[in-house]
Amino acid sequence: MGGLKAVAVITGGDNSIKGSLQFLQDHNGVTHVRGKIVGLKPGLHGFHIHALGDTTNGCNSTGPHFNPLNKDHGGPLDAIRHAGDLGNIVAGQDGVAEVSIEDYHIPLKGQHSILGRAVVIHADPDDLGRGGHKLSKTTGNAGARVGCGVIGLQSSV
Repeated sequence: MGGLKAVAVITGGDNSIKGSLQFLQDHNGVTHVRGKIVGLKPGLHGFHIHALGDTTNGCNSTGPHFNPLNKDHGGPLDAIRHAGDLGNIVAGQDGVAEVSIEDYHIPLKGQHSILGRAVVIHADPDDLGRGGHKLSKTTGNAGARVGCGVIGLQSSV
C-alpha cells in the first residue's frame, strides 16, 4: 500500500487561475507535490503552504506561511526556513506551471501536518529571504496571493 494522499484544488483571479495539486507522503517521510496550475502570468511565482485552510475571504484569509518552528523565511533548501517555504514555481509563456516538488517539512500526518492548511500561489517571485526588502524574511516579498486551495485527504479509490 502507498503512503498518505491529499489534494488541493487551486482557484483564484476570478476563476482565471485553476489547477490541482496532489500530495503524496512516502514511507521515508518525503512529501511529493505534483500537479498543474493554469492562468498564471509567465515567470516565477512564490509557492507556499499557509497556516490556515480558511478561504472565506479568498486567499487573503489563509494566514501567514506555515511556520510551526518560528523561523525566518528562506528557500526550500535552506536550514533556516518556514516549513511552508516551497520556493517558486515557473509558468511558461502559455501561463501553465507544472509542479513537481519533494520536501521533508510538509508531512501529511503528525504534529506539523499540512492537512487542512492552504497552498498559495503568489503574483511575484519569492526572493527566498535574500532580497533585502522589509518583507524578505517573512514572505519572500512574493506579492499578492493569486491562487490557493485547501489541502484535504484524497480518496484511495
